[in-house]
Amino acid sequence: MALIDQALLYDVERIAREAGEAIMGVYSRDFSVEEKEDKSPLTEADKAAHNVIMRGLQALSVQIPILSEEDVEGFSGADAKGCYWLVDPLDGTKEFIKRNGEFTVNIALIENGKPVLGVVTAPALEVGYVAAKGLGAFKIQADGRRKAISVAGKPETGVTWRVVGSRSHPSPDLAVWLEQLGEHNMLPMGSSLKLCIIAEGFADAYPRLGPTCLWDTGAAHAVVLEAGGRVETLEGTPLSYANPSEKLNPYFVVWGN
Repeated sequence: MALIDQALLYDVERIAREAGEAIMGVYSRDFSVEEKEDKSPLTEADKAAHNVIMRGLQALSVQIPILSEEDVEGFSGADAKGCYWLVDPLDGTKEFIKRNGEFTVNIALIENGKPVLGVVTAPALEVGYVAAKGLGAFKIQADGRRKAISVAGKPETGVTWRVVGSRSHPSPDLAVWLEQLGEHNMLPMGSSLKLCIIAEGFADAYPRLGPTCLWDTGAAHAVVLEAGGRVETLEGTPLSYANPSEKLNPYFVVWGN
């Protein structure tokens, strides 16, 4: 495994930005929408971003297998050191189609089941979130400035919880979970931005009691960890990426403490 350093993080951030530019080229005009086997939507933008990211990662000096949502069959498995890139070229395709801006490019580096580097960019919103193990977590503003971010910590007793939830994927189990949590305000949002909102301290919890895939969470999970938060299954164990042949995540909760 190559050293995880600021140079590698910058390289991955650059690749994500280039993918975002390809996405916005499609976003600015009419585009067609296909349906994949699992009934999820697929656009020209998903494909364009995938191609940019694959070329960019393959050109890096460190050569690591790549698992992308748009080329699952081409993934040969993690390398001998348990490393692989985990990519969602366009997370939040439904939000992209709705043109509400809440979609992201997600690139994560997984090592022994844990996300150790993550880049999330939201090209329509002109913001990004980056993190790497030992380097901290940062929000990138529209003007390129980088701001260190951290989670808010557990709300004090009696304080209303700020909960972020899916805009396009309601879950019947969520109402029960929220009732057990107590007094709360709900903020709907699309894509991996939900985890990033926790990482920058603008929300306290994100329960995901519905289906997600590894690539939906890996990059933002790395940001949450470096910002001091947790991403855990309902049993309280850290969400793991150690078995990439199992594409679906279990239900999980992102905690800002």
